[in-house]
Amino acid sequence: MAGPFPRGKALVTGGAGFIGSHLCEALLAQGWEVYALDDLSTGSVENVAAVRDVPGFHLVVDTVLSRTAVNELVHRCDVVYHLAAAVGVRLIAEKPVHTLVTNVEGTDVVLGNCHRFGKRVLVASTSEVYGDHRDQKPLVEQARRIYGPTTQRRWAYADSKAMDEFLALAYHDEHGLDCIIPRLFNTVGPRQSGAFGMVIPRFVRAALEGRPLEVFGDGSQTRCFCHVDDTVRALVALMDARAIRGEILNVGATEPISILDLARRVLALTGSRSEITYVDYADVYGVGIEDMVHRVPSIEKIGRAVGWRPTRGIDDILADVVAHEYGGTDGREAKEGAIV
Repeated sequence: MAGPFPRGKALVTGGAGFIGSHLCEALLAQGWEVYALDDLSTGSVENVAAVRDVPGFHLVVDTVLSRTAVNELVHRCDVVYHLAAAVGVRLIAEKPVHTLVTNVEGTDVVLGNCHRFGKRVLVASTSEVYGDHRDQKPLVEQARRIYGPTTQRRWAYADSKAMDEFLALAYHDEHGLDCIIPRLFNTVGPRQSGAFGMVIPRFVRAALEGRPLEVFGDGSQTRCFCHVDDTVRALVALMDARAIRGEILNVGATEPISILDLARRVLALTGSRSEITYVDYADVYGVGIEDMVHRVPSIEKIGRAVGWRPTRGIDDILADVVAHEYGGTDGREAKEGAIV
């Protein structure tokens, strides 16, 4: 059975994004030379500020849709972590064409080059592909998907990521592509932006600034939040598990919390006197975006495969996000097409 990869060169698409930047740090710490490809549309140079001067780190400012850039980088690297995607409910609502093209065409570009050069690729997917399940029964990887109508834009993102999975599995079945697909459930932590609708950074920043914490709907909807450090640990372990190919595995925490309880937890942790207000979902994103009620992952498969389970709970997550928000900044000063 093949063991972990010898530390060579890794490509991380979306490497200046929230999860991607944490993954780059972890890979560099393990001795990898890392190429981070990012167009800085949702990622930022500030996310990788801590590693900009680390020997072996390269930030390539370009789009995953650039066939020339992806071709060169995949050829140069030994493994590929494909994280680049249009994410966030607000972005999906405002730019549905961008969401679909980036996610589907970008993934096809990456997969085609990984097939051409024979490189192992991890394709990050999302719990959104499960759709709108109404109970809290843990979702196994083979669970049915429950979607709303195509007029509801939220499912455009879900469908685009489902197509990413179909593409990866098709390349695996038809061409023998060495791929693995983790489905991520609500990864959160330092550097995540609230600008695209992410609830924890949005709540924390509002609490620290004394503004109302806006709960969409009645707040009874639940989420399972997984610390980014745990998610990155899973991604690295799955890439190293070379005997696992053409498989989908859930990655996420399994303890749900309601959004209303989350807001109360943030207020208690920060000591904020901010109020909790309730906002209708349609008033936030307009017609065409509907919320989903519950989504809890089964993580038995990844536990059997690589022995992974999350180690950091919601209190750790909130403490880390609060600490980051006290000193966090943002930056997008690089130019497209540059290697910096």
